[in-house]
Amino acid sequence: MRETRISGFKLGTFEDGTEQFPGAVFGDRVVDLRSVLPGITRIGDLFAQWDSHLDALEQLDPAAAGGRALKTLKVHPPVQPVGTIIAAGANYREHVIQMSVAHKLGKEGADENQLAADAAAEIDERGRTGDPYVWTGIPSAVCGAYDDVQLPDVGSNVDWELELGVVIGRKAHRVAAADAMDYVAGYTIVNDVTSRALVPRTDIAMMGTDWFRSKNQPTFFPTGPYVVPKRYVPDPAKLRIQLSLNGTLMQDALADDLLFDIPSLIAYASSVAVLQPGDVLITGSPAGNGSHWGRFLRDGDVMEAEITSLGTQRSTVRGPSGQLPPWYADRPVAVAAAGGAAS
Repeated sequence: MRETRISGFKLGTFEDGTEQFPGAVFGDRVVDLRSVLPGITRIGDLFAQWDSHLDALEQLDPAAAGGRALKTLKVHPPVQPVGTIIAAGANYREHVIQMSVAHKLGKEGADENQLAADAAAEIDERGRTGDPYVWTGIPSAVCGAYDDVQLPDVGSNVDWELELGVVIGRKAHRVAAADAMDYVAGYTIVNDVTSRALVPRTDIAMMGTDWFRSKNQPTFFPTGPYVVPKRYVPDPAKLRIQLSLNGTLMQDALADDLLFDIPSLIAYASSVAVLQPGDVLITGSPAGNGSHWGRFLRDGDVMEAEITSLGTQRSTVRGPSGQLPPWYADRPVAVAAAGGAAS
């Protein structure tokens, strides 16, 4: 399958050293939307009249509009205000198989071949008869595409998970899959960083896993740099997802191995919750995570990520601060169990 190259402009949030502003990116120039679209002060303001605003920008001459050089601007997470992250887990078939083998998720004593075969059978059955697995991320965990990723003081085995992000453009509740794409504004890049040590909850076995603490730490959702409007992405399944660690390619896949596709995810999520404009649905990570490679993030690592024509991310990893949160001051056993600084 060949990659799809995308034309048109991109949208984002930028800073010139004095203030943030919403911008449209034409090549290497950024047009301040406040100067060309009355009443627009942030990207979130575009959603109420999304298509008409895009139509107006398509008629724009960026040279006449006084575009600024992109390289002189700081890039922030593209959608402001930042919405809720609606996250689909275990949604790439090969990824689920790799994770099942890496973490020995299956019958006790099963070898790698048996673990992989059992995982494949289980995920195929879930695709036929089950529901997506969805959880939520909080806005305070979101950072920009070029910001540092901070390793936590409690929680080791920090992993990468590059994902295609779907930006919701209209309030969505109880939406049918056949209509779901009408609620999509555009696409972005999200790296769903995860502390694998914080996922299990052995102290409360009936709950099993803890996604709040393992995925919602500050900087754990590098997002952007841009939102590319849906009209410029005719087939998101043809987008290529790639992440390199220190120059070595770790993830490389097309976004076509989804157990539940984008319309299905929107239909399911909106059957439970009300999705709001600016929320970002992340669709799952393809194979090639650190758990598979037996290599987790370390101080000084550099992650470089790209999804076809959506832009690139470059995140430098910073080590733990060395100071435990007050909650853990008198809980050394819990810290050690989570692979934290006191272990």
